[in-house]
Amino acid sequence: MTDNESAVLLRQRSEGIAEVVLNRPDKRNAFDDVIIQQLITALESVDADDNTNIVILRSEGKHFSAGADLGWMRRMADNTRQENLDDSRELARLMNVLNHLSKPVIGLVQGAAFGGAVGLAACCDIVIATEKSSFCLSEVKLGLIPAVISPYVVRAIGERQARRYFLSAEVFTATQAQEYGLVHMVCDDVEAMDARCNEMLQQLAINGPEAMKAAKDLVFAVSHKPISAEVIDDTAQRIADIRVGAEGQEGLSAFLNKRKANWVPEEE
Repeated sequence: MTDNESAVLLRQRSEGIAEVVLNRPDKRNAFDDVIIQQLITALESVDADDNTNIVILRSEGKHFSAGADLGWMRRMADNTRQENLDDSRELARLMNVLNHLSKPVIGLVQGAAFGGAVGLAACCDIVIATEKSSFCLSEVKLGLIPAVISPYVVRAIGERQARRYFLSAEVFTATQAQEYGLVHMVCDDVEAMDARCNEMLQQLAINGPEAMKAAKDLVFAVSHKPISAEVIDDTAQRIADIRVGAEGQEGLSAFLNKRKANWVPEEE
């Protein structure tokens, strides 16, 4: 599809910060199989880049994403079950890559975030939305289900809210999304959202890059697990490893000597 050639942009926002941008505003940033592949490629690229410490996922235009592209849905309706299975597995791969990216991911949501776009938000570590943004798990309106995104959305909003919104396909507001745990911060408008993002970038910049990666791994390691002897020992192993690592040694030395760690940006 020719209009998908630059549907996903990869930009260097500043040193150590990369932006993955949905760039299809005329289609409300709806995605299809081609765009899913472009997103996977962009995310894998920033994940492998040692010079990137923080990733922003955002979109151009009035809406974050309307979810699945209508043309893509028409094609899927005519596909065999195996073709649909292969297609769904690629969307599942996108969600998994985003969710387990080794860098902190900030999601910026304006306008509509429908269907699979709710899954994208749920896979981000920090989500900032505008007051007028809206969310909808709209699949059942089409006789479908939000299957591939469900593990991430249920973890974000909880089983109780998922039972409501998976079934009802109601639109819910940014304020509700914040109450449910999908969104962390709600801002007045896009300008305020960008300003809040800049503040968060400054906050993250003073943290050890390797420590943030390890902290994200830690969440996955302990989440939804009983506090067993195995989990307790694993957490002890993790802190011991990071204390003797180069970044941990530098961080402790900086703290004890009342200086800035070597990863903290110089003040302009």
